[in-house]
Amino acid sequence: KHGRIAMLAAMGYITPEVAGKFPGYCSFSLNLKFADIPNGLAAISKVPGAGWAQILAYMSFCEVTQDQSAGTPGGKGDFGFKVLTASEPAALK
Repeated sequence: KHGRIAMLAAMGYITPEVAGKFPGYCSFSLNLKFADIPNGLAAISKVPGAGWAQILAYMSFCEVTQDQSAGTPGGKGDFGFKVLTASEPAALK
């Protein structure tokens, strides 16, 4: 579980450098464009509080709406992600 988070964090740091950032504004009221937000930990102080509130609200929604009770696929850690590189045809279904 923590390894996946670490991989996502690394990709979140690398992707904007390679692929670029979203066009437009992160905050119209602060005249803050996505291109003005640095990568990594420096972004914490640049993103407005309302932006962090939206991120936390979405994370909470994802956690609350997924059934992770015992005996369900979510309880076992299987959230339905199909591995694209699986060699077994059953894994791709």
